[in-house]
Amino acid sequence: MNAKKKLLITGASGFTGYHACEYFSKSELDIIAITKKRNFCYKKVKTKQCDLFNKKGIKDLIKQTKPDYVLHLAGQNAVGRSWEDPLDSLEVNAMGTAYLIEALRQEAPACKTVIVSSALQFNPTSISTFNHPYGLSKTIQSIFSQFWATLYNMHIVIARPSNLIGPGFSTGVCSIFAQRIVNMEREKEEKFLNVSNLNNRLDFLDVRDAVRAYDFLLKKGKSGDIYDVSSGKSHSLEEIINIFRKTTDIQFQTKLDNQSPIVNHVDLQPLSLIELGWQPTVPLKTTIKDIVDFYRQQVDGLNN
Repeated sequence: MNAKKKLLITGASGFTGYHACEYFSKSELDIIAITKKRNFCYKKVKTKQCDLFNKKGIKDLIKQTKPDYVLHLAGQNAVGRSWEDPLDSLEVNAMGTAYLIEALRQEAPACKTVIVSSALQFNPTSISTFNHPYGLSKTIQSIFSQFWATLYNMHIVIARPSNLIGPGFSTGVCSIFAQRIVNMEREKEEKFLNVSNLNNRLDFLDVRDAVRAYDFLLKKGKSGDIYDVSSGKSHSLEEIINIFRKTTDIQFQTKLDNQSPIVNHVDLQPLSLIELGWQPTVPLKTTIKDIVDFYRQQVDGLNN
């Protein structure tokens, strides 16, 4: 009897990591969830503790597990935090990825890896496009991944997700709105949302659709290529808030910071991914309702 092929998921305790573990736990693969958190346990899959900035530790992990596939989700994902500690973002996102890929080259060179980067990476030939340390760290991550794929003939695919939203603990704008609205319903907060600019436009994609996309890339993605993982559509924050209004019976206002400049979405088109057979399936209205329901369950659970 042939042994199951192994999929190693880094960043398993994070927002996307949880959904990835949930999704792939139903597959034919043997799942190994990796997190730097001690005593983290996800009942549906095997879990191991490892800090990807521990060069020896990650090499030992790869040598021990010998994965057939890796979904690399771990990283520092906050632009604001990158301003406060830029070296941390560079170390975690760029060097952490470098240590992982080099460990795979040495211990599991046939492994196929999906590196989840960011839509906020920059054009490396134009320094003027670099406007925050987070984007720099993700740009270096992608460049390193592509170089190793080419120089060492490794099976590395790069994903550039848009703004991923969905049920679960997240620091994204939709989760922040949902938490505030649920607190308003429970009369724990004043009935208003702070918004930087209602005209800001972003591409929102359900995290569950994104995880399905990563599955497609693990199976069909071309080594060295970059794939946009997005809905291909943009929505203003005003449109998003109007959808939130339909999820609740309460009436709330918006408070605007008129000093904030308009932020236009990064134009991502998932054409290459669609060619592989993937399509987003979860409507935006369903995603937002699921987010609100998730935080309702959290608040009500704490009160019981």
